[in-house]
Amino acid sequence: MAVKITPECIGCEACIDSCPTNAIIMKEGVAEIVAPDCIECGACIPTCPVNAIVE
Repeated sequence: MAVKITPECIGCEACIDSCPTNAIIMKEGVAEIVAPDCIECGACIPTCPVNAIVE
């Protein structure tokens, strides 16, 4: 499952703490997944209040 952050991201940072590998960073006010560090576990998906993280 490839996880990605869509343009709907509001930059709330809710997903950052949910990532067990610290693969989510903030860049220019929105979240970004650092692909080499992401284990595609999906832990971040339910934490997004605007459903901006998808498989």
